[in-house]
Amino acid sequence: MGEKVRVGLVYGGRSGEHEVSLQTALAVMKAFDYDKYEIKPFYISKSGEWRSGSILLAPPSELELLRLADGNAQSGLEALTPVFNGLSGALVEGGARAVDRKPLDVVFPLLHGTFGEDGTIQGMLEMANIPYVGAGVLASAVGMDKVMMKKVFAQEGLPQCVFRYFNRTQWEKDPAFFVMEIEVALGYPCFIKPANLGSSVGISKARNREELIAGVEYALRFDRKVIVEEFVDAREIEVSVLGNDEPRASVCGEIATSSEFYDYKAKYMDGKSMMHIPAGIPAETAESIREMAIRAYLAIDGSGLSRVDFFMRKLDGALFINEVNTMPGFTPYSMYPLMWKESGVSYSELLDTLIELAISRHAEKQRIEYGEGSPV
Repeated sequence: MGEKVRVGLVYGGRSGEHEVSLQTALAVMKAFDYDKYEIKPFYISKSGEWRSGSILLAPPSELELLRLADGNAQSGLEALTPVFNGLSGALVEGGARAVDRKPLDVVFPLLHGTFGEDGTIQGMLEMANIPYVGAGVLASAVGMDKVMMKKVFAQEGLPQCVFRYFNRTQWEKDPAFFVMEIEVALGYPCFIKPANLGSSVGISKARNREELIAGVEYALRFDRKVIVEEFVDAREIEVSVLGNDEPRASVCGEIATSSEFYDYKAKYMDGKSMMHIPAGIPAETAESIREMAIRAYLAIDGSGLSRVDFFMRKLDGALFINEVNTMPGFTPYSMYPLMWKESGVSYSELLDTLIELAISRHAEKQRIEYGEGSPV
């Protein structure tokens, strides 16, 4: 057997999706083939501390062990040096106790939301010239910012729900104007969301003006920019995309939520939401969804993986793209791996493919000349 591939798993993070990231990391750790891979954990606490652990010989037995309480913890600018050194192969474990000079072959950033799924850690990994799983800086940033995402979708000609957006400064300066604009353009009910967050954190449904104002104030706790979308009585259809420049789409899945909408509790806590895979929709509709998902994926310059979410209006079956999630969860309730399983790709095969795609993408980028080049 050849030398094992060393994978750095980065998880936790400072976003509101910290706990979701830990659930994802534990599921991924349990799914890796330890005869093929060496897993090196990097935990980021809610306060931004980076903690590194020893190479895993087996997955942790419980979630709390992922917090690496005995790891080397640093904060602020001090963390940058061990992190960069760790990614480039000279990580000091537990202070000055030992030096592990074997470099990481690839990093798997299992971070959701701000400071992880938004292009920030991707930029750091680009600077370190380390292969990493998932979307690059541009796709991650666009996929995280719902406003920019919708602008890209509009340019691509993808159908969307009506929406309005504004930032905190604009809202505080003239909230009456935005309330009026939303009531005229969208009406009630409508959904209020932080522009840069996932897992349905900070989302609320407004049925009247009072709830709209409260919802905006709530969303502004999680981001400086807010997006408000019209309500569409629709089925929620999702599809998984896998690949780099020539991506493929899985079978479609449908969420039948136990809540009024598919919120954080329904996704990760109560376990009552029903997943129908494949979705019970006409074959031509499913094909249209897969085609639009790939268009959206390529439009944001996606790579590695994404889950693309759609609304299918109950009245007439019209399709509307909702969003692209560039780092979907791998929890026991997650749709992304389940849709690929139904498509014939197992969890372990999916992880193998993602690692291969990351290394391939990195190798392709090494062909780029960043200097001026030779004169003609």
